[in-house]
Amino acid sequence: MKLAWETFAKFDAPDYSAEGIGNFRNFVTDENLHKMFVAGHYQLFVAVYGNKCLGMLTIREKSHISLLFVDGDYHYNGIGSALIKFVSDYVLTEEGIDKLTVNASPYAIDFYHRLGFRDTHKETVADGIKFTPMELRL
Repeated sequence: MKLAWETFAKFDAPDYSAEGIGNFRNFVTDENLHKMFVAGHYQLFVAVYGNKCLGMLTIREKSHISLLFVDGDYHYNGIGSALIKFVSDYVLTEEGIDKLTVNASPYAIDFYHRLGFRDTHKETVADGIKFTPMELRL
């Protein structure tokens, strides 16, 4: 979660209100969320090089991307795309689901569009968090 928080703070937080920043920080540091990961309610996929975690992607409800972050020093190296590809294959073959969904932050919208995600609704704000709901048909 350290990677998620540090990347959010650098790249996403400028687009958010103080409320949104606080709510995101509370989300990624929440003890109940940690327990949900341990219990398997969230699935975590990571991109590792040596002993360094370069990227992470979590899914909930079998096909909804909850968190996708890549270390800022490694943006534009294909890590996020590789995580999406891996998880797309996983969701299709292991879960039998033919789409991924995500609530994309303003910073990530172009990234998701380049990968073929399409907006399903206009930008929304909930608890200070801005996002655009999207989906990718697999």
